[in-house]
Amino acid sequence: MQAALENQLHLFDMFGAIWALMKSSMFRSAALLFLIPAGAFSATNVVNLSHYDMMRPDFTTMKRQGIVGVIHEATYPPFVRDPKYLDRQMGALQAGLLWGAYHYGNGSDPIRQADHFLSVVSSSWAQANPAVRPSTGVLLVLDFEKNGHYPGGTMRADQAVAFVERVRQRTGIYPGIYSGEYHLGQVLNSSRVTPAQRKTLTNCWLWIANYQKQPRATAPWSYWALWQYCGDGKCGLPRSAYPIGIANIRKAELNIFRGSRSDLAEFWQRRAWDPAGGAPRRESEQTLTAER
Repeated sequence: MQAALENQLHLFDMFGAIWALMKSSMFRSAALLFLIPAGAFSATNVVNLSHYDMMRPDFTTMKRQGIVGVIHEATYPPFVRDPKYLDRQMGALQAGLLWGAYHYGNGSDPIRQADHFLSVVSSSWAQANPAVRPSTGVLLVLDFEKNGHYPGGTMRADQAVAFVERVRQRTGIYPGIYSGEYHLGQVLNSSRVTPAQRKTLTNCWLWIANYQKQPRATAPWSYWALWQYCGDGKCGLPRSAYPIGIANIRKAELNIFRGSRSDLAEFWQRRAWDPAGGAPRRESEQTLTAER
């Protein structure tokens, strides 16, 4: 009797273990984005650049080393066009890379900022060779970080909301939001930010920077799509898994997408704006005369 009882208990334990395994597999897909380290999803696959990067990037080598897309600064305060944006757009497209553009926000009129940004992106895209210009278009991003070196102060949360709504109004899509993990959490946890403003921002995909560790989900977002783990060569993570250079750029700004390379291409296709398929309405005369 005792032996039979022990056998039954052993069988119950086995069935319990099997059931626990089955339950875990049922939720594996849903939990995957939150439980697996970013490095397990994919390697470094996005580079971001600006006029501060003085070298001539070797985009062909970047692609050979696994880069899928480039996100470049297009505009920054006060209504300045990044002088390297157009030339690098041409080079990246010629190498077969996907292209993205970001605007560095400040505390001035967010509508004018959005209009100027879209004008630069649209006019530059029109100059690209249609033979190499991908149908995906341009991935748009608002750089929503603490502004310590451009005029105009730091963009507030309500101004970021106005900016992304203006972009959506004129392009039909919401841009991504880029920020450091600490700054973003500090700003959006403020009592001055309303639930409606937070809800609007969640329409934007999240690109978050943390050079020391994999970032957590930052409320009101439930997950991040792109992680900048290295900025200008600054990175506190193991070099074996997180390199700080790419192609001929020794101190790069490098990013990991939460997903595979094919997932990234699909994400770009779904989130990007094709200026050739619907150019934005003409800017106000006030915005055009403010451009430098």
